Formats: sequence, structure tokens, C-alpha cells
Amino acid sequence: MQEKEITPRQRILRIFYPLLLLFGKLSQKMIRGKIAEPSLSFHSLSVQLNNGQLLSFEQLKGKKVLLVNTASDCGYTHQYAQLQELYNQSRGSLEIIGFPANDFKEQEKGSDEDIAKFCQVNYGVSFPLAKKSSVVPGPDQHPVFDWLTHSNKNGWNDKAPEWNFSKYLIDENGRLLYYFPPAVSPTDAPVKLAVGTLASPL
Repeated sequence: MQEKEITPRQRILRIFYPLLLLFGKLSQKMIRGKIAEPSLSFHSLSVQLNNGQLLSFEQLKGKKVLLVNTASDCGYTHQYAQLQELYNQSRGSLEIIGFPANDFKEQEKGSDEDIAKFCQVNYGVSFPLAKKSSVVPGPDQHPVFDWLTHSNKNGWNDKAPEWNFSKYLIDENGRLLYYFPPAVSPTDAPVKLAVGTLASPL
């Protein structure tokens, strides 16, 4: 696939991505929560996608859902490719939704149209992307991430995204299962085990 819209900085970050993962894994740990019924139903939420369509999470009942805050100019941006790989491997049982956000060091400055083009051309992204929003706690936080980061709504977790490409996994019944930090790749064994694309070891 011909690459467009990729900057010299993005090329350098892609080269150093494996080292970033290695060093990040030394300090970042995934969090597995108790199976808890949320006080506010996950499936009552919705998101406006970057194409203008409204996705009601009622449509996601019976699927696991991986929600990821993303950015185009981050050291972890290459995870778009790994998210797409995971999406291809688990079609029908897992939905992935990217939430582009400019919350960390202004690493997502583009418009929704720019972001969609960048992701499709450079990483072949076909999973849904939300309209650009804020994912960190505050008055502008997206309602989905408000749910993900407040235990009085999701049942147990108060952990907010620590950087771009933080990942939250929801089960088929709308319960929050895991928080995976940015340094955990979407194709790492813990994620694949959790979403069901890798069999548990005997």
C-alpha cells in the first residue's frame, strides 16, 4: 500500500517503536478488575463516528469491545497496524473502536477527515473511529471515557488513560474486564488471551 500523509517524525517513531514497547513494559502493568455489574449500562452509551454516523452500543451486545484512545503522531502510533491485525483475527466476536484525542503533547492535531485518511492509507484501518474528542477526566471528557474511568459507573475502575493507546476491554455483557496500558501491544499474548484469539496454556 502506498504511504501518504506520513511525516519524517512518524517514520522515526515507527523505527523506535519496538524499543518504546520494551522499556514501557518494564514500568506499565495491565489491570484486571473484579467482574462487577456497572451501575450505568455500557450498552446504554453511544458514540458519534468520524463519518458522522451514530453507533449505539446496544448493537454491540454479545461482542467483546476494545476501546483505545489513539493519536497519529505518537511513538505508539504503529499500534494501529496491530489493532487492525487483532480486528481481522477476531471479526464477529470483537469490536474495536479508536478514539482519536489530542490530550497528550498535541499528538493528534488533524481533522477527523485527516485522521481517517492517515489511518486507512498507512495502516489499512477498517475498524470504527470516533470523532476526535478528549478522553482524560475533565469537563470535556467523552461520555464513554467518563464511564470507563469512574468506578461509580463501570463498577471498579478509576484508571484514566496514562498516554495514547491505553486500552479498555469490555465483555459480551457490557462489563469492564481489563485496562491495558500503552506499552502492551494489541497483539501481545495477554490481550489475545483476553479477547479469545489465543488459547489458554494447559
